[in-house]
Amino acid sequence: MDFKMNKLLKKMMVALLSLGLVQAVWADNVPDFKETLQAAEQGNAKAQFYLGVMYANGQGVRQDEKQAEYWYRKAAEQGNASAQYNLGVMYENGQEVRQDPVQAVQWYRKAAEQGLAEAQYNLGGMYAKGRGIRQDDVQAAQWFRKAAEQGYAAAQYNLGVMYANGRGVRQDEKQAVHWYRKAAEQGVADAQNNLGVRYVQGRGVRQDEKQAVQWYRKAAEQGHAQAQFNLGWMYDKGQGVRQDGEQAVQWYRKAAEQGNVKAQFNLGWMYANELGVRQDEKQAVQWYRKAAEQGDAHAQLALGWMYVTGQGGRQDVVIAKEWFGKACDNGLQLGCEAYRHFDGTEF
Repeated sequence: MDFKMNKLLKKMMVALLSLGLVQAVWADNVPDFKETLQAAEQGNAKAQFYLGVMYANGQGVRQDEKQAEYWYRKAAEQGNASAQYNLGVMYENGQEVRQDPVQAVQWYRKAAEQGLAEAQYNLGGMYAKGRGIRQDDVQAAQWFRKAAEQGYAAAQYNLGVMYANGRGVRQDEKQAVHWYRKAAEQGVADAQNNLGVRYVQGRGVRQDEKQAVQWYRKAAEQGHAQAQFNLGWMYDKGQGVRQDGEQAVQWYRKAAEQGNVKAQFNLGWMYANELGVRQDEKQAVQWYRKAAEQGDAHAQLALGWMYVTGQGGRQDVVIAKEWFGKACDNGLQLGCEAYRHFDGTEF
């Protein structure tokens, strides 16, 4: 490679690796494209990879996924790990090539064996899901570990899950906490929430509800619905934080609006019982209904009683009985008792 090409490559920003394609971002510059094309046509693998990125992102040239795939393949066949990874992603997702998980695994493996953390993570995921290869939790854990030890946050979280559930490794709560913490410190919301759960339960770590609140909050502020519910619960019950009904309602609402069924039920309960919010039976019915329609037995029972009493709407014992029956079908004994009572079989 001549000095001019070396200078060009140094000007290119470092490729950003993610679960999607490797991407590089720099200002559109047609001369740069021409120089990169020249080097790529001369067989320079790094230039071939960068040319694929340029075509993929429409940088200095019209976007063309087929050309991106062509140049990634050229570079991949010369052993460029980033190109091998990108080609694997294209096969996994069916981008400009026929979707082929087997081919995806082959290219991920080539890149993973060169130490590319993103490829190691994706290869672990293919083993975990049994996509393109026989399902194998042991292999999944091994590849997640390789990526995790390089600091790849998603792999650290997945390895924590493997240890928590004894998948591919011996169950070990301390190791689960260890890897959750590493991912959590990098901002992975799922890991932050799971670490909070471990602090509440004292699993793999000394019980510490204040620490739990801190980790729930970090995840909740990222929009993690389960963490929002968990933080609401801590405020509701005064665990690890001063009891505060208004804060509980605020976090329950955020989770409920994302469809979290437990938060929907709890928010209904708060409205029905004037806890942290002005009593509003119509709002209570609305949130009970949302949770009930998702199959929550306690919400189905509560909604049934709202129809019995006419709170928040019209009184209707027939509809009440239907909701009691649903609660019973979902295993709630009180629902069965209420259903029998209004069915006339018990007075």
